[in-house]
Amino acid sequence: MLYYLFRFLEQFNIPGSHLWSYISFRALLTLILALIISAWFGEHFIKYMKRRNISETARDASIDPFGEKKKGVPTMGGIIIIVSILVPVLLLGRTRNIYLILMIITTIWLGFLGFLDDYIKIFRKNKDGLKGKYKIVGQVSIGLIVGLTLWLSPDAKINENLTITKQNKETVIHKSESVKSLKTTIPFVKNHDFDYSKAMAWCGENTRAAGWILFVIMTILVVTAVSNGANLNDGMDGMCAGNAAAAGVALGVLAYVSSHIEYAAYFNIMFIPGSQELVIFLCAFIGAMVGFLWYNAFPAQVFMGDTGSLTIGGIIGVAAIIIHKELLLPILCGVFFMECLSVVIQTQVFKYYKGKGKRVRVFRATPIHDNFRKLDSQLDETSKYIFKGWPERQFHESKITVRFWIVSLILAAMTIITLKIR
Repeated sequence: MLYYLFRFLEQFNIPGSHLWSYISFRALLTLILALIISAWFGEHFIKYMKRRNISETARDASIDPFGEKKKGVPTMGGIIIIVSILVPVLLLGRTRNIYLILMIITTIWLGFLGFLDDYIKIFRKNKDGLKGKYKIVGQVSIGLIVGLTLWLSPDAKINENLTITKQNKETVIHKSESVKSLKTTIPFVKNHDFDYSKAMAWCGENTRAAGWILFVIMTILVVTAVSNGANLNDGMDGMCAGNAAAAGVALGVLAYVSSHIEYAAYFNIMFIPGSQELVIFLCAFIGAMVGFLWYNAFPAQVFMGDTGSLTIGGIIGVAAIIIHKELLLPILCGVFFMECLSVVIQTQVFKYYKGKGKRVRVFRATPIHDNFRKLDSQLDETSKYIFKGWPERQFHESKITVRFWIVSLILAAMTIITLKIR
């Protein structure tokens, strides 16, 4: 809203109004505003939740040895994150931008889905929360909406990069015409674009349509996987927020270079007109994450709940899809990926051996962060553990959290570096 107001005032030569045309100015202002809102609103939200006695119950000591200390801590703090993102974005963003609209819809959609889950856990006293099938339906639905919109919207176009040779020197330029594209970036590969339609070349004259269908399916898988990964990662004070902030910074850098025609040519990536508004959104996302850590870092004064974790994962997944960098997510979201993988491995191995009358587990506990805080004395004596001696001792959750943050920062840096390493 403010963007349009000041652009209107610019024609009257109002001092300072021209600043709103600069993406760097709006992006940094958005980040600061998100931080302030998160800190201010967070304090009032926590006080309100405490007055209403809407808080975390004591956790199972066999899963969380520090759970008893967390009794009485307000939950559903994802509302703080959502408000801290949406208010600055609506104030400072170009709300007619198709990419910004998709990010706002994703935030509200998955925020509501997570809210339903938290509501059932707290007010209905059902620790299982929303049934898994309904969560999947909600995640698949938003993935379908995003995929179809990027397919059908005339505003979702890119300028493909073109390599020309002059005097034995390769130069990258961009085609002047914006087109609908099924290309995405492959890390570590020179001339690193993969076209979904090529994977469906066997469809003959329907190759293009089949390629878009594959893209929509990929979008659904990405949104579902990353949102579930963030949800699993949300198990320790500050864990998910810190990891998400690192991912947000990397995506913000990628979105910025994708929206700048000269930088996009330099890095030999697709130029995506309009994706600069994604930088605005991601700055609000980063500010909200850092501001939320003010209250969520150990010892936590508030938990984000599924309201926050599902939303965070969805935002990261959709942002990567929009800038055609979804194949970088296994690197960028390596922590989320390992959390999901550890649960899958643990579950499948246990089921396999259970059918043979044995009780075998790979890790002490999953998701993988729980493996580092569980004592040998807390293990099931009737089960055999493949990695029972790893780690050799129990770690405090604050140390585990910080070390996971460090890993996420390294992965975020590696994701940005892939622009040059091919």
